[in-house]
Amino acid sequence: MDLSSLAANAQIFFLIFARVIAMLEIAPLFSSSGIPRIARIGLAMLCAAILLPQLRSIYTPVPDQALAYVLLLAGEALIGIITAFYLVIIYGTFQVAGEFFSLQMGFGASSVFDPLAQVELPIMGQFFNIAAMFVFLSVSGFQKLFLTGVIGSFHAVRAVDFATFHSDFAALFLSSLSHLFEQALIISMPILGTLFLVEVVMGLLAKAAPQLNLLMLGFPLAIIVAFAMMLLALPMIMAFFGNVIEAGFSGLTNVFIHIEAGSTAAALHPAAGGTAP
Repeated sequence: MDLSSLAANAQIFFLIFARVIAMLEIAPLFSSSGIPRIARIGLAMLCAAILLPQLRSIYTPVPDQALAYVLLLAGEALIGIITAFYLVIIYGTFQVAGEFFSLQMGFGASSVFDPLAQVELPIMGQFFNIAAMFVFLSVSGFQKLFLTGVIGSFHAVRAVDFATFHSDFAALFLSSLSHLFEQALIISMPILGTLFLVEVVMGLLAKAAPQLNLLMLGFPLAIIVAFAMMLLALPMIMAFFGNVIEAGFSGLTNVFIHIEAGSTAAALHPAAGGTAP
């Protein structure tokens, strides 16, 4: 698209840009402070310029009033934030899984600095966080983010539709929060269950042989057993990581399909939505 056509459709361009830049500011890995903000802005502008010819008809006509346009711009940014935050919740499953057994493993008080998020995380949560990053790259997470989160959201929902379908987004977040703890517990269960059995055995030994210093023996034993189980279960855990990420994108796609179908039905039958024909 040439600059003259871009300037003629500047209002639509900024509507598309608002949603994309809001999504990139929150989305996993893209929101890292290691990526310069100017790079995110440039990527968002490139995406907006590429999508403008396809989405020009969706945003026509553009509101004439400045207040209506600003509200529409804020609505587009809000949709981008909601979409990206859903993926952040799915991505946070892996960090929570590592934190589940950090305390039982003896690493509850140890933290490491995450250079991507610029925060301190428990050491096992950071290990799972890095592993999830590689799995996210291996399952083409960036491509799916743009195909599902960017292009799919534009074709499915507009800012004016958000007030109508806000219950779908609320259900999406409630289900994702419940699945976060469920999936995190499933991921950590092989290690967490083994450490629970170790604690039970140590408690029985403490009753059978009180003269043994099981407090000093328990910490290295728990660490060795946890690392051994992690090494054995690592292929299964990595495969489960990929399934969780795939399920996250599938759930987001299903919500967009449902909203798009509802918007189409409302457009074909306006009387059903309470609007006079």
